[in-house]
Amino acid sequence: MTTMTAEPTRARAVLSNEDFKLLQEAVVYYLKAHEDDPISSKYSNLYHRLGSAIRR
Repeated sequence: MTTMTAEPTRARAVLSNEDFKLLQEAVVYYLKAHEDDPISSKYSNLYHRLGSAIRR
């Protein structure tokens, strides 16, 4: 009896580069509308991380 081991399937990307660009635009829109909000610094960091993801 021969036992075959299947290789795991390759993971597919959930988001495309275009998706990252759209999310980045949405974050910019939010930042402009909520500049004085204390949480805006977290959105600013998210904006920069999304930009990093696009360049990969």
